[in-house]
Amino acid sequence: MPLTPISDARPRQASRDYLWTLNFGPQHPATHTTLRLLLQLDGERVVDAVPDIGYLHSGFEKIGEHLDYNQYVTVTDRMNYISPMANNVAWHEAVERLLGIELTRRCQYIRVIVAELARISDHLLCVGAMGLDTGAFTFFLYAFYQRERIYDIFETLCGARFTNSYTRVGGLMHDITPAAIDRIRAFLEDFPHTLEDMERLLNRNRIFVDRTKGVGLLSREEAIQRGASGPIARASGVTRDLRKDEPYLSYADFDFQVCCAQAGDCFARYYVRMAEMRESLRIVRQAVDNLPAGPVNVGVDERTTLPSKQQVYQTIEGTITHFELVMSNRGFVVPCDELYTAIEAPNGELGFYLVGDGGDVAYRARCRPPSFVHFALFPHLIRGHTLSDVVAVLGSLNIIAAELDR
Repeated sequence: MPLTPISDARPRQASRDYLWTLNFGPQHPATHTTLRLLLQLDGERVVDAVPDIGYLHSGFEKIGEHLDYNQYVTVTDRMNYISPMANNVAWHEAVERLLGIELTRRCQYIRVIVAELARISDHLLCVGAMGLDTGAFTFFLYAFYQRERIYDIFETLCGARFTNSYTRVGGLMHDITPAAIDRIRAFLEDFPHTLEDMERLLNRNRIFVDRTKGVGLLSREEAIQRGASGPIARASGVTRDLRKDEPYLSYADFDFQVCCAQAGDCFARYYVRMAEMRESLRIVRQAVDNLPAGPVNVGVDERTTLPSKQQVYQTIEGTITHFELVMSNRGFVVPCDELYTAIEAPNGELGFYLVGDGGDVAYRARCRPPSFVHFALFPHLIRGHTLSDVVAVLGSLNIIAAELDR
């Protein structure tokens, strides 16, 4: 590519003769995952950016046409692997609506608990990595220590720290244990103090504020037109939260606020996530304190929920249900119908479009992941900013690459 000699006194213009092409990622430490940005630079000013996906060929939409409705939950763990519990809840929420299953109250509350803990975990990684990329290493350590505590809770709850696969059609893998509740209560007691320390570290940090305020502006109208959701949309003044606007599970029972901002910049997106963690703590505390009694799974007579081992070994209904759902080719009785349903995942609207044809697997399983939509925002947010701003804008979007190439 031709370069302009130093002695050339002609004014610099953003023409193709003067543009540099720079690959940002997929190995760059600030991408945190396998995604690539093809940047065009005029000096250090970003003229254009082309997001490049396709580094994680998971094919999880096609897999949804080959695994049954319980087996597929293991694939949802690998979509947004930062908050897999929320993915589990989203998938089986869609399946249960397709099948017309009404969950027990205890199951609904437990799903709310794990979904909100997953939201906190996801936000901690986002703000922690964003702080690390802009120079706040201590802030990163505070965030990741608390994420480890949430991993400990999930391990106590279901035996897995990372890929949980906790939900089942019509219920859960098993009921919540007293040990898990004790860990949750300890986290609810300690985490608010850490959150205050994190805010004191970063909210008025001169370097962080200068690198995030006024950077990556997204107006309310642009957020709506470009399909933004979750904290990114709410940081631009879009007061939409599916937990309030289209309540699912038992969210209507809980008192919490929708956290919004008006600035629409990187700092606003950071601030909304910090505020949402406090609201998630409120929801979890209310759910734990008012956890209903009773079973977590619907009855085995409905032939939809996998029975427990005790039911399989000691009751004829459990044995027959296990045989039909696992060993025979009959499986679920799925109506020939279609639907789309979504939940308020940590990064935004996570939805599934399902088509049933009467078989034991979906005829079509389409996913609407928030990261795929938000990654398309990046060129619009970064144009006109400098190369150093790429890190702040990308960190504020919290792109999870496994949701990109589907």
